[in-house]
Amino acid sequence: MTFSILDQPIRKIGVIGSGQIGPDIALYFSKIFHRQSVPVTVVDISEEALAGGRKKLDRKVDRGVESGAFSPEMGQAMKDTVQFTSDYGELAGVDLVVEAATEDRALKGKIFTQLAEIASPQAIFASNSSHLEPEAIFEPLADKSRTLVVHYFFPAERNPIVEVVPGRETDPKLADAVARFYEAIGKFPITVGSRYGYAMDPIFEGMFQAAALLMEEGVGTSREIDTVATRALGLTVGPFTAMNLTGGNPITNVGLDQYTQKIMPWFRSPQCLKDAVANGTKWDTPKRGETVEVSPEKEKAITESLRGAYFGLVTEILASGISNVADLDMATEIALDMAPPFRLMNEVGVPEALRLVEAYAAKNPGFVVAEPLKRQAESDEAWDIPVVLRDDVDGVAVLTIRRPKVLNALSVAAFDQLEAHCAAIADDPSVKGVVLTAFGVKAFVSGADVNFLAEIDSAAAGERTSQGSQASVAVIENIGKPTVCALNGFAFGGGIEIAMACNDRIARKGLKVMAAQPEPNLGIIPGAGGTQRLPRWVGVEKAAELLRTGRPISGAEALSIGLISEEIEGDLVAAAVERVQRAISGEAPLPQIERGPIEVPDTLPAVDIGHLSKAVDAILSRAILEGCKMPLADGLAHEAKLFGEVCETKDMRIGLTNFLKNGPRAKAEFVHA
Repeated sequence: MTFSILDQPIRKIGVIGSGQIGPDIALYFSKIFHRQSVPVTVVDISEEALAGGRKKLDRKVDRGVESGAFSPEMGQAMKDTVQFTSDYGELAGVDLVVEAATEDRALKGKIFTQLAEIASPQAIFASNSSHLEPEAIFEPLADKSRTLVVHYFFPAERNPIVEVVPGRETDPKLADAVARFYEAIGKFPITVGSRYGYAMDPIFEGMFQAAALLMEEGVGTSREIDTVATRALGLTVGPFTAMNLTGGNPITNVGLDQYTQKIMPWFRSPQCLKDAVANGTKWDTPKRGETVEVSPEKEKAITESLRGAYFGLVTEILASGISNVADLDMATEIALDMAPPFRLMNEVGVPEALRLVEAYAAKNPGFVVAEPLKRQAESDEAWDIPVVLRDDVDGVAVLTIRRPKVLNALSVAAFDQLEAHCAAIADDPSVKGVVLTAFGVKAFVSGADVNFLAEIDSAAAGERTSQGSQASVAVIENIGKPTVCALNGFAFGGGIEIAMACNDRIARKGLKVMAAQPEPNLGIIPGAGGTQRLPRWVGVEKAAELLRTGRPISGAEALSIGLISEEIEGDLVAAAVERVQRAISGEAPLPQIERGPIEVPDTLPAVDIGHLSKAVDAILSRAILEGCKMPLADGLAHEAKLFGEVCETKDMRIGLTNFLKNGPRAKAEFVHA
């Protein structure tokens, strides 16, 4: 596959800077682009830095080979893809440059001025700045239309979040194109308005400042504050440990003092940070596995202070208009490994969140209490956190499920938002059709959240659960407008069930695993329509084999049996939109599912179900044979009834317990009852 930005193929990539992060950016590019033989050139004026960068990249690749993440052949190809050089002339003909030099405005301006003389006018210039506005970085350039910031996070080769920050003179189409490019290569981009520090660093560095101020005030030691922070904010490591790991003292010291003027007066570099930078010292933090005892009174004081600062910082960014609730919640959770702020505020209560922020502001002069938080608290309602996004394209509503941390698994909120969007689209005369897709390139939807199954305590409760899922899926099926599902990755369980509610399905080309109904592995049967829609799309015998074994199929097999109509190489969503538009015009009507009974054999062909439950298989077989003899609506009702029946089997409890305890790869020891 050839990756493009604004229809320009990316055939050569440059990375400027071989210090802290440049080699890691090059490593990620090599992982993706070695298959296309796209060279990655790292340029630095320091031979010592180049040697260190090469050593660092090779060491990480070797570690990946040792762990089995890369084959030896892949590891060598990745190394061969990257060239380290001090010769800027090697960047001639480059299509994309990511500058990762020292955070110095003059230096960055000099680098891009030099690049402008070497690269073609079509080359895209990106700076991996962590703070500087794109207007400041690219000020010396005459043509700024193809410039922007792409801010990576530590460690750049593994942390999937990137902030895409266009400047005032950036081509309006470029930021969107760059974001789609990064999504296509496996990153999780968010587009952020231009402001010093962008969206994430004021949170990361601001929370460090809040922690440092608590230490200076004597509320707790760095070890105590780190310990409490992991519980209060859902952090894997506390702010002092994170600063040690990232080597962030110097840049944070500069950033905090700049925020004073550019964001709010509270920001400043604490004296303890200035001293640490001057002395080159690290913070005293808990050792791995060490237990640090903190009194309940101290724990409460630290928790309330840190949460007040956290909620205040995030809602100030929301008020600034440079980001939104959905992006802030997703990016903070993934990039900074913190509890997503708006979900955390919903958990503690928005009025309580406001109280914490106001209490923090009262003790910390210059700290802003943002208007959006005040308004939300006054409404006495939880924050609405979108996980299904809508974007209308030429009369076609594109719905994107975005929960990448859990491979876009369907939560109750996701189902509710899908229903709400579909209801709005059905009533919107300006929308003529729908494309349903998901974020990223790995998963369309990995299934539904199975934790709710643990709450089912009877056949009646199981039947109601199935009916609820079916109702959500039916909203898609009954929208009354052409619908195409664009399968960007694999679709398991509830994922393929909502895809089958669409008129047509297309998939990204080359998916080795595209679809499965793995419910028998959990000791259950599909409950959102899988036993009825799959036979109607691919035939009873093929559907029965897939349903009873839970066997995954590739995109190629899905195409051969008629589950999808095409594999797409290139822009999948654009292809889906075009397909809907052709259906709207009458040029190429989309398939319609058979809503009446379909022909069913007397018995199903024998299949090897291996270790799976014979009791569950018997119920599943009944759902297929009996349900498909009925009209679709009646067949779905029959499926729901049998889903309730399967919830009273011993094997359902065995399968669910095994899944929740041991994960999806462990085989349950069913007793066939």
